[in-house]
Amino acid sequence: MKSKINRRNFIQIAGVGTLAATSVKSVPSDNIQKWSKEKPVLKLGLMTHKLGMDWDIETLIENCSETGWVHAELRTTHKHGVEVTLSKQERNEVKKRFEDSPLEAISLASGFSYNHTDPKELKNHIEGTKEYLQLAADVGAIGIRVFPIAKQTTLPEGVSGEKIMEQIGKSLAEVSRVGHNLNVDVRVCAHGDGARNIPVIRKIIDYSESPYVYVNWNCNDTDIEDGGLVKNFNLIKDRIKGVHMHSLFNEKYPYRKFLNLLREYDSTIYCNAEIDQSCEPITLMKYYRALFLAYQNEL
Repeated sequence: MKSKINRRNFIQIAGVGTLAATSVKSVPSDNIQKWSKEKPVLKLGLMTHKLGMDWDIETLIENCSETGWVHAELRTTHKHGVEVTLSKQERNEVKKRFEDSPLEAISLASGFSYNHTDPKELKNHIEGTKEYLQLAADVGAIGIRVFPIAKQTTLPEGVSGEKIMEQIGKSLAEVSRVGHNLNVDVRVCAHGDGARNIPVIRKIIDYSESPYVYVNWNCNDTDIEDGGLVKNFNLIKDRIKGVHMHSLFNEKYPYRKFLNLLREYDSTIYCNAEIDQSCEPITLMKYYRALFLAYQNEL
């Protein structure tokens, strides 16, 4: 699925770099200038939510490699086919294909959640997570994404909300022990109505009483509420193991500030783009990477 870069595309891409460089020079913050010199650049990856959902493994590797993206988070149910139904031999083959590729690492993204009031359903999600963790270990993934609450549900308020947060925390503690033994991180995503708020995620972590429950920062609009971005970042920065970014052109989200906070704290964390495909994919990925670097004062 490679696409050649013609003269027009080259000029467009070069234009992004020029525009980004001009914009960066106008930034008055000395801290951003300092960080760019002292900290390694953050690493860009792809979360195959929409862009990449129809790519098989070879196309995924080819497109990420061509555009300088170094990590891939493989969402369950997509064309890559990395699922628990794979045989041992197939898992070994997947692992080797990624190990032999230019990509640095992969992660997996599940749909498991832990707010279910039906004990049987909750157990199914917990046991399903453990099975998925084994898959992750077998294919060489460094971590998996899970949800705190199921899609289309809301975290209740008051005492019932606290009980659900405790249930989520204890469930995460159980699966994260398995993940730790397999050397695979369990990252709960700041996702869902009420559960996307960082103070709620902090409570869930505290309820887990586990050092192995990690967070996938989701770049939500609520990140700037409850005291602001810096306060929220500091609440859980020691647990962040993955990031989902969305449209970098969204001026309402402080991507420059967030990326530099993250870069200062831990520049080894992979930042995965979870975005719609709105144009030819290779060109889109080049544009996205250019803006990602520009926000770090590297263009």
